Amino acid sequence: MISEAQFNLEIDSIIENAIREDVGDGDHSSLACIPEAATGKAKLLVKDDGIIAGVEFAKQVFNYVDSNLKVETLIEDGANVKYGDIVFYVEGSSQSILKSERLVLNAMQRMSAIATKTNYFVQLLKGTGTEILDTRKTTPGIRALEKWAVKIGGGVNHRFALYDMIMLKDNHIDFCGGLTQAIEKTKQYLKENNKDLKIIVEARNLDEIKEILKTEGVYRILIDNFNYEDTRTAVKLIGDTCFTESSGGINEETIRLYAECGVNCISSGALTHSVYNMDLSLKAV
Repeated sequence: MISEAQFNLEIDSIIENAIREDVGDGDHSSLACIPEAATGKAKLLVKDDGIIAGVEFAKQVFNYVDSNLKVETLIEDGANVKYGDIVFYVEGSSQSILKSERLVLNAMQRMSAIATKTNYFVQLLKGTGTEILDTRKTTPGIRALEKWAVKIGGGVNHRFALYDMIMLKDNHIDFCGGLTQAIEKTKQYLKENNKDLKIIVEARNLDEIKEILKTEGVYRILIDNFNYEDTRTAVKLIGDTCFTESSGGINEETIRLYAECGVNCISSGALTHSVYNMDLSLKAV
């Protein structure tokens, strides 16, 4: 996984790029009618139910736009919220608050939706010992925010990108010429390049599970698009050799059944690619 320092750089880059995209050479609506010295106060109002996420990110945005803005936090990331709740107040330059508004809302609405959906899946898995993982099926440019939201919702981050973990999927295996070849070439590549990356290998059937188990050095086997019976069989075959992950079309109706097959984790792209933004507003007080 990426380091905290790398993650923070991603967040800084998101803020810088988003402000560049939204503000350009100036917020002319505010510049036109609000005096530069004017000050004001606004509240982050919840108009939905769920898990709030993005409070800490909002503070970073306000600080980036204007370090003199003051934020009073009433509700922290990860808390349950309901319609009418006030998450925080922000006070200072009126122009700065308005310049920050859209980025704060866009980010918090999406992050809260992801955290809410993730937490729903976490609750469905309660008592099974199985973790819910995100994937790389994220919105280009804001992956760090979406994976941050998954953690706030109680989920676990999968690899961040192509560079922090090896995942040999069906296309890698087919392009390479076979499962064993792909694994052995990967191990040799890591050795030659002095890289310490975990290896995950996708299996499409029980025969591929058996073939993977003949090699060493695999961190986790991805049991992809298996039915319940074959998943249970795969888990028994793998035993304690390595970790197990189920994926492929798993939803709220089937997730607990797959967890009860004994897999260590379940990955779901739906955590980040299929959510409806939470309704939030930033209103002047």
